[in-house]
Amino acid sequence: MTQDVETRSADGTPRAPGGARRVATSRANRDARRPKGRRSGGGRRKAPQPGKTVFKVIAASLLSLALATGVGVVLIYNNWNGNLKREDVTQLLSNRPTKEKVAGPSEPMNILVMGSDTRAGKGNGIDGEAGGGLSDTTILFHLSADRKFAYGISIPRDTAVMRPQCKGKNGKVIPAATGYEKWNAAYAYGGPSCTIQQFEQLSKVRIDHYVVVDFNQFRDMVNALGGVEVCIPEPIDDNQHNIHLKAGTREIKGNEALTYVRARYRIGDGTDTNRTRRQQAFIGSMISKALSAGMLARPDHLIGFMNAATSSLQTDFKSIAQMANLAVTARGIGADNIKFVTTPWAYSDKVSGGIEWTPEVLRLWQLVRNDKPLTPQFLKDALSAGDKPDGTPAAGSSGATGSASGNPSNTPSHTPSGSATGNPSGGATTGTPGQTPSTGGGLSSAGRESAGLCT
Repeated sequence: MTQDVETRSADGTPRAPGGARRVATSRANRDARRPKGRRSGGGRRKAPQPGKTVFKVIAASLLSLALATGVGVVLIYNNWNGNLKREDVTQLLSNRPTKEKVAGPSEPMNILVMGSDTRAGKGNGIDGEAGGGLSDTTILFHLSADRKFAYGISIPRDTAVMRPQCKGKNGKVIPAATGYEKWNAAYAYGGPSCTIQQFEQLSKVRIDHYVVVDFNQFRDMVNALGGVEVCIPEPIDDNQHNIHLKAGTREIKGNEALTYVRARYRIGDGTDTNRTRRQQAFIGSMISKALSAGMLARPDHLIGFMNAATSSLQTDFKSIAQMANLAVTARGIGADNIKFVTTPWAYSDKVSGGIEWTPEVLRLWQLVRNDKPLTPQFLKDALSAGDKPDGTPAAGSSGATGSASGNPSNTPSHTPSGSATGNPSGGATTGTPGQTPSTGGGLSSAGRESAGLCT
């Protein structure tokens, strides 16, 4: 093979256009002329090689695509940031607990998630209830410093507490309650700042960040996932609250999903504490699906999920990037190691239809403060994000090594004198005939029945 041959001599020797003799450039000739042990240092261009050319075209196309995608990512990122309703309430908080120093490559994080029950706004008033802007759901999410475990602690809205003094959004001082009130009253008085103040004063756990989600955001996140699987043991027909759900195991979304997590009557035992359990199971299914390989392979679903999750999201996170960085540090935590518990409780007459914490809650808060995994006391009759929709452990899950529960269905109640010990989850230590305590992950059969999950 030769390059740029314009003329040839009579004997066939290639010459350049100016008559100068050209040197053969075939690999064989070059190798023959080159001294052994030496490589050619010539700067002449190699002949086109089809395979490498195709590769370069593909690489260039991918680079162009990456650049285009990068622009898209910037636009999406800016959109997500624009969705955030950022409100730093630090200046409204006082007498805050000190955060314990713990060992770990990162800092443990405590994030208080509040689900507003407001019916204001299109799509929020689907169940016929009045709402009133109370915190319908409150969950503390604890992320360990070593990023090996995480758990969410639900506080039932009907928990009787002595609400402390707090400051509302405008800085106005809201006097402390003079008697017991339900947990969710703090949000109605002063929004997130009063709920955080209440939580910190009663638990002595310092909150790092907070998030407020409303009904529309929750529904849209479920839709972006393509639905979430649930197991409904019996048909639910509640005409008063316009809730109608068919029995069976299937994926639900839209208003059906929203009515399911809101449903309280004619499902399970009708208590708010077991509705909390049902919500935990649903959130666990959402997390499991969001972490699934199928979900991660669908950018349209991921983008839709983030659009829904950030839409009008009220938080003190500075940006989506700050939230994403936290998520990246926790990427090694599997669904089985994300646990859901409820604060230990017993029935109480301190507020109408209320409950109150039992002394075990002090041990639970101590674990959070010291960044410790949940102990066997809180590992019974619990839920994890890796469980099945009916609350039983999935095949191959960690079982007893990861679930956690503050529900006293499987622990002695230590109920204050004069209060009923009516936790209906059904563990043997509460005296339910024929039941045995759960020794592994997931809910017991009686616990699933009381929560309105399939048995």
